[in-house]
Amino acid sequence: MTPATTAGRRAGGASHVDGPDPDALSVRAVLLASEDREIPTAAVDLAARIAKRSGAPVHVFTIARIWGTSFGFPNPGLNPTKREWDQQRHNVAKAIGRLERKGVEADGRVVATRAGSKRIVREATRLDCDAIVMAADPIANPLIRNFIWRQEPWRVRRRADVPVLLVVDQTA
Repeated sequence: MTPATTAGRRAGGASHVDGPDPDALSVRAVLLASEDREIPTAAVDLAARIAKRSGAPVHVFTIARIWGTSFGFPNPGLNPTKREWDQQRHNVAKAIGRLERKGVEADGRVVATRAGSKRIVREATRLDCDAIVMAADPIANPLIRNFIWRQEPWRVRRRADVPVLLVVDQTA
């Protein structure tokens, strides 16, 4: 970990950025995305730092997880609950508030899907974003990582055509 890739320090462990050098990016827009987790301060700060340097907006995007299908058909009981929708809306509002306090133009959106990485990459393409910033757990064992929802940021990184900067929580 070099000083240029350090996103910040916080109690309980260090976070660092995994991906290209954020100080070398020139962007038209940044997508700050989350797959059903709270967006940490380090990820918001990194997105703001990249966007401010280029005068670009930040689009905050979170996923309300659909839990699966029943007999191959969508089942209303597997859709996100009102509480889960409200939690994701709160996460988006909190991130937008922090970005606006830093002087960065921001907007947000919450969608429900089972295919988080596909949806995040499609949203980045739709919004013409040149970088994606996400919080991530450390990468898991290859035998089990495709079965773990919290490994979605690593799948986004493999799928995306734009740089994906992952703020890795070392304590997870």
